[in-house]
Amino acid sequence: MKSCLICDDHAMMREALAGAVALGWPDAAVSQAGDFPQAWAAAAAGPDLIISDLVMPGAGPVDGVRRLREIAPRSPILVVTGNEADDVLISLLELGIAGFAPKTSKSEIIEAAIRLVLAGGRYLPPRIAEIAVARSAGATGAQIAAGPRLTERQGDVLKLTALGQSNKEIARELDLSPATVKAHIAAAIAALGAVNRTEAVVRARELGLI
Repeated sequence: MKSCLICDDHAMMREALAGAVALGWPDAAVSQAGDFPQAWAAAAAGPDLIISDLVMPGAGPVDGVRRLREIAPRSPILVVTGNEADDVLISLLELGIAGFAPKTSKSEIIEAAIRLVLAGGRYLPPRIAEIAVARSAGATGAQIAAGPRLTERQGDVLKLTALGQSNKEIARELDLSPATVKAHIAAAIAALGAVNRTEAVVRARELGLI
């Protein structure tokens, strides 16, 4: 059976995340941890997905997650947090974190992030993606391009959405699962600040992204 470890020091948040996992991955066995030492112990089992907060008792944000990576190197880690400091998130990105989602995200966005990570993708807020690209290119803060960006796959999915294709049709054409297509669409909607797929297509066209 597939397994998911949820790490957060607030019980209500753990339950909310467990609900998002149940929607996007209903067959997963979910375990929970309320601090970093508990999370490290549970991570030794090698869960198929780890969802973790950054600010928990037992360690600092970067050190806590670094230890999770060391204990479970094959487990993708999705960070769901209220700490959105650029330097912290970039440090974690350099550790190979599979994605970040703010705690303020709607449940559909977190569900989409989970689907995307499980499909082998990476879920990054546009601002963090831009900073990461700028750093890798040696750019300064003033050189970071303004405005939303889409991954190549998100662009592909939106182009086919614009042609009126359904998720199943897009999945067949791109050799993806319908769930992965849904995750890409949700990620594109979030990146563009849209409220639905139709608005996402319109905004992407206006910005010359598709």
